[in-house]
Amino acid sequence: MISNPVARAVRGSARCWRHRAVFDGLPVASGVSGWRWRSAPTRRASSAMEELLARVAVPLPSYETRDKSPPPPESTSLEFMNFYRGLEKEDKAGFLSRLSQDCGVDHRAVSDLAAKLLDTQRRDQATILQAEDRLRYSLTPRYKQLFSHVSRVPGGVKFLVDLRADLLEILATKASDSPHIRDLNSTLKSLLSEWFSVGLLHLERITWGSPCEILQKISQYEAVHPIRNWTDLKRRVGPYRRCFAFTHAAMPGEPLVVLHVALTEDIADNIQSIVREFATLDAEEDINKINSAIFYSISSTQAGLQGVELGNYLIKRVVRELQSEFPHMAQFSSLSPIPGFSSWLQGLLSQYRKEGRGSDLLSEQEWAEVEQAVGSNPGTPAADSLRKLIATGEWTRSEKLSLALEPVLMRLCAWYLYGEKRRGFALNPVANFHLQNGATMWRINWRADTSPRGVANSCGIMVNYRYFLNETSRNSALYLQSKAVAASEQVLGLVSQFQKNSKL
Repeated sequence: MISNPVARAVRGSARCWRHRAVFDGLPVASGVSGWRWRSAPTRRASSAMEELLARVAVPLPSYETRDKSPPPPESTSLEFMNFYRGLEKEDKAGFLSRLSQDCGVDHRAVSDLAAKLLDTQRRDQATILQAEDRLRYSLTPRYKQLFSHVSRVPGGVKFLVDLRADLLEILATKASDSPHIRDLNSTLKSLLSEWFSVGLLHLERITWGSPCEILQKISQYEAVHPIRNWTDLKRRVGPYRRCFAFTHAAMPGEPLVVLHVALTEDIADNIQSIVREFATLDAEEDINKINSAIFYSISSTQAGLQGVELGNYLIKRVVRELQSEFPHMAQFSSLSPIPGFSSWLQGLLSQYRKEGRGSDLLSEQEWAEVEQAVGSNPGTPAADSLRKLIATGEWTRSEKLSLALEPVLMRLCAWYLYGEKRRGFALNPVANFHLQNGATMWRINWRADTSPRGVANSCGIMVNYRYFLNETSRNSALYLQSKAVAASEQVLGLVSQFQKNSKL
């Protein structure tokens, strides 16, 4: 429990932060999710914050006493947590900026120890190693020690996960590009990666008999194919379906990453057959009809764990679990959305039109078919008609247009997945995830997601990333080291068609 005087101080400080300008040059919220900058701090608010940080982010113990210093009382960590939770969103940004600047590394001490390390280079190995260890210890920021203490109190790990989510939003919105904020984020990510290492995670199968709170969170966190109601959820954890989640002892009742699997005869090429067409809720599974595992949705639930590897380990663990349940199962594949394809295509069409290269994307016959199908007015550039069709999704209502656009969109999508890069890796985040995991870009599927969302995001196209278990390690290594993409003949054929038509 926190003493009454401390509680009053925390509440008073929080009120002061909410209603007054806080720090000169520190970010505060603008609108719902943005950040802007406040003016000079009030003396009272700045003093309250400095007093709090002085109490909770104490200097590191000396090198000689580092293993002998007792940890601070839990009330210190709770005081920090309660103070931070009591701040408005904009004031949290200012607080984190001050924490990162004032409670980091003692740079003067680091410089002195670095100079001493250079002086020891001609001495014996033991002296050099001890000098290196002293320097390594001095590079520990004060806030890292604070975070370690916070993680040991009830709810502390979840608090730090949420705090990192705030840091990521500050960086994403460019509210602060301070190297101190970036270093704070990097330090916290490193700690979370240790605490959420795969050996500390628990694989849990979610069934209709799981606690109601877990089922509700599974429904809320589903980000790929939204769950409509309780009956829909019951079917997704029922016959011919599996749902698995990673949990952690420090965050009970919180699924960290969730994987939905469909058990099918063949590798599915259409998501509606999975999320809309079901066996009856009380059906008995026929093992003879289960030859393939289709990973059709994977969702990370904690924004603060971004960059902490969880999903790839979850797929590998689930494969082992399914092999144990179905020893004969040999086909493992995703059925994945292609977020960003439609917006990329719009940009490509605009670029080609500006460069006067619109005719390069489609053959003369294809352009003629599009113009005829849309009945475009004389003089209207065909590229403009195509852009409008993609933007509105109107083409899906016409069988004639669908037939005309299928070869065009399929090869463009293949190039987007296979050829478009960011720093040498796949531009598409879902492709990058599965390729890092060692999967093969196996099949691109036409009209695989005809929902409004699927048409808007990827022109209704989806892709199978196939997991050939005896090849995943080699594929992963080649992709990460040489950026080589493992792809099937179908995908490579479509890429070749794009290069030929686009004169690349």
